[in-house]
Amino acid sequence: MSNGTLITVAPTGAESAKADVPALPVTLDELVATAKECEAVGASVVHVHIRDENAQPSLDPGRLRDTVAAIRASTDLIVQLSSGGSVHDPESARLAVLDAAPDMASCTMGTVNFGEDVFLNRWEFIVDLHTRMQERGIVPEYEIFDLGHLWSLSRLLDKYGLPAGGHVHVDFVMGVPGGMPGTAAALVACQQALRDLPEGTTFSATGIGRTTLPVLLTSLGAGGHLRVGMEDTVTYAKGQPVESNAQLVARAAAFARLAQRPPLTPGEARNLLGIPAR
Repeated sequence: MSNGTLITVAPTGAESAKADVPALPVTLDELVATAKECEAVGASVVHVHIRDENAQPSLDPGRLRDTVAAIRASTDLIVQLSSGGSVHDPESARLAVLDAAPDMASCTMGTVNFGEDVFLNRWEFIVDLHTRMQERGIVPEYEIFDLGHLWSLSRLLDKYGLPAGGHVHVDFVMGVPGGMPGTAAALVACQQALRDLPEGTTFSATGIGRTTLPVLLTSLGAGGHLRVGMEDTVTYAKGQPVESNAQLVARAAAFARLAQRPPLTPGEARNLLGIPAR
């Protein structure tokens, strides 16, 4: 169990519309302001999706490079780009995310039903993403939507080696319709399966929608880390919309302190994840 808690904020995502969620950060200025606010209250990693001029999900290479540069200029946060984009993005565009040279990028370990859609992650694509990150020194966060994805990760590491930095970190994404439920039992099952991965593997957990708090509390109790943000929930409590991403980070940080595992600084998070200092 870590003595501190890695808190990742996922501020935007690709699902919610700005018209429905006015507080959602979609412009570069909004995203940078959000990153600064979240760092101030306990975040050490920012998981980034971007939007275009019409607030639609985008993987535009120029916008991605500008976003990475702007967040680095304004914060010490670890910049983690989503290689998932939206469920409709082609593999070529998702691989090109790495050209923006983030500190980290997500690597989803299998295909999953995603509500009414399918989030496709073929084995060949996963291998390509993993090996390209190795070559470029980009540290992956392996996204796990179901228990079988952990077996796929074990297979990947056995055949293609450890990621850049040498440390394996996974994120359990829980509560997506079509994936594993956001329950304590599901998280414990995943945690037990980590014994088949390299010694020292760490995990965070993300609860989607109403599973946010149960997953957060279970992860803390199990020695895991946290991901929160408006990508994953736009409701703070029943009938109460989220005011900002910083509101969600502050709540997670408060729970981490109550658990005697205070938030890690970005520098401490870099040491944990094997990411070189800038």
